[in-house]
Amino acid sequence: MPRTTPPDHPPTEEEPLYRRIASELLGELRDGTVPPGERLPGERRLAGHFGVSRETVRQALELLRRDGLVATDRRGSHATLPGPPVETPATLTFPVGARAATPGTVSRATVSWEPPAPDHAAALGLAPGRPTLVHRYRYATADGRGLRTAVTSFSAVALAEVEELARYRDRADGTAAAHLRRAYDWMRRAGLTLHHRDTITRPASTPSVRVTRRVHDQYARPLEITDLVVDARQDALVYEFTLPGRAARPATAGASRRTPP
Repeated sequence: MPRTTPPDHPPTEEEPLYRRIASELLGELRDGTVPPGERLPGERRLAGHFGVSRETVRQALELLRRDGLVATDRRGSHATLPGPPVETPATLTFPVGARAATPGTVSRATVSWEPPAPDHAAALGLAPGRPTLVHRYRYATADGRGLRTAVTSFSAVALAEVEELARYRDRADGTAAAHLRRAYDWMRRAGLTLHHRDTITRPASTPSVRVTRRVHDQYARPLEITDLVVDARQDALVYEFTLPGRAARPATAGASRRTPP
């Protein structure tokens, strides 16, 4: 992480020093100074790099962890920038139906710790009344058209296996913004293979379309369930799929090769 200019971080009353370091580090992650997925240097090297104390670096990293931008692996205290999704983003995005905020639109996501809806609890194997992490997403144009909402409930397995999700429990008050866009990436990085099934229905006497997504792992354990509701009069739900190419057969001794049709 070479630096071309000497560090100069005079503390200000408006912005704590660790927040300034977090912003600078995030800038280096985004501009490619640190390639996605590469392990970050240790706290000592980062402190020397930015010309601050290790405690300041520690606070800056914790701030980025809380936002899901940096994660700590189980092999040590070094941080890693989450790498790119294993699957193309169009094939499996969290939450289902999420859209990028653009001028004139409103996008908001929050998390709470509460008992999920009865059908969610049943799908996740949770006892009635048992609380879990619940994510709510809302997207709409400024005039209220094009409305889509999504409610996701996570299972006990997801919270036990995925450290990044578990961290949200202590601050899941239902008011603070919490965009868990990398939730599926976090699950894959925890060693989980994701399988999902989307069910599309038309609620009676409404102009909406409902999409229910259920995600489980390689052991058939439920991870999360999401209910997305889209106003079909003003919006369209687009699904994209990428099919893997046919793998080439390995050549064997004595076998003749031929080009598959």
